Amino acid sequence: MSLYKRGGVYWSYVWKDGIRYAKSTETDKIRKAQDFDRKHKIELELKSLRPTDLNPEMKFGQLFARFLSDGEVKQFHIERSKVFLPYFAEMPIAEITKNEIIRYRKERHRQKKLTDTTINRDVEVLRHVLFWAVEERILSANPLARTRLSRARRIKRPIMSVWEEEKLLSISAPHLTRIIIAAADTGMRRSEILSQRFEDIDFFRRVLVVTKSKTAEGESREIPLTSRLYELLSKEQPAGLIFTFGNRQIRAIKTAWKTALKNSGIRPFRFKDLRTAFNSRLIEAGVIKDVRMELMGHSRNQDTNDLYSQIELPLLREAISKLEAWREQQIQGMQKEANGETLRETSSRDAASDNREGSAHAGNPDGGPTQGSPATQFQTSTQAIRTAS
Repeated sequence: MSLYKRGGVYWSYVWKDGIRYAKSTETDKIRKAQDFDRKHKIELELKSLRPTDLNPEMKFGQLFARFLSDGEVKQFHIERSKVFLPYFAEMPIAEITKNEIIRYRKERHRQKKLTDTTINRDVEVLRHVLFWAVEERILSANPLARTRLSRARRIKRPIMSVWEEEKLLSISAPHLTRIIIAAADTGMRRSEILSQRFEDIDFFRRVLVVTKSKTAEGESREIPLTSRLYELLSKEQPAGLIFTFGNRQIRAIKTAWKTALKNSGIRPFRFKDLRTAFNSRLIEAGVIKDVRMELMGHSRNQDTNDLYSQIELPLLREAISKLEAWREQQIQGMQKEANGETLRETSSRDAASDNREGSAHAGNPDGGPTQGSPATQFQTSTQAIRTAS
């Protein structure tokens, strides 16, 4: 208790570094006195911030080194620092202002074609480090506290079709094939997939638990396994990481992914587009937004309803069942198209053979097209996958 009544009014008594500071609140109302007392404590706390503690002339490189050793550092901070640290390393932290961020954006755009969202990630880390400097009493205020991030523009991304997925799977390396199936059937991020362990799978319940995620909502979320993913993972159930290469942890798949895309001949995709395709297929299958967000580990707005609502496992199972039914419907449609295409090609070859009296086209003895339609290629790639498995 730091409030005492003397002479009909309350006084605030605060001890700081062994010294008692007394100040009259000039009121006999307890609520007003309590507000005054809180302000009194804050004033004394600010006064204890000695000028010798402030060091606005410190180079940002030195500040970031202290942040790495003493701060709460995430892998994301380290990855982004490789980009912005060469620009800001020799700059005094007091000079990192809003105008300097504008110049940094122009420099990044000059070096490489980037989206504003990518540069926003750099500014977020810079602002986080400067807030840490304020808490450590190196800065009196964060110069980027009121800096607004550039508004992200929506970019149209291609949605991978089932035929393109099958084509990609038929040409991918074995370790990449397993990763692609996991991404397409769970919607997990690449980092989540590569860190998954067999201990995180309940084969009896056919549920995978995501234990490491980019978002807090993504951790410990349950994802029911599709039939093909269950069959793929249940063949071997050792301990340790699920997705490995030569019994070693996979840290990057960029080379294998680019090679598979090039050899498959499909449109260019990012690995992240598999997550987009998963969400798009759930929409096509009629899965509601809240269930999709739960499966994908998306952050939700923290309103009162979100605090008390939870998507139960039966709803998640139903969503995955809808996804499997939708995918099977797509495959059956393409198989029918492939069969119809085969019949038409056979009929045309027979007719052409009769007209030419057994002669064949130059360079194509069958008289059919050298490159089959997507449906025919789908049938060929599906047969290749089944043969390989």
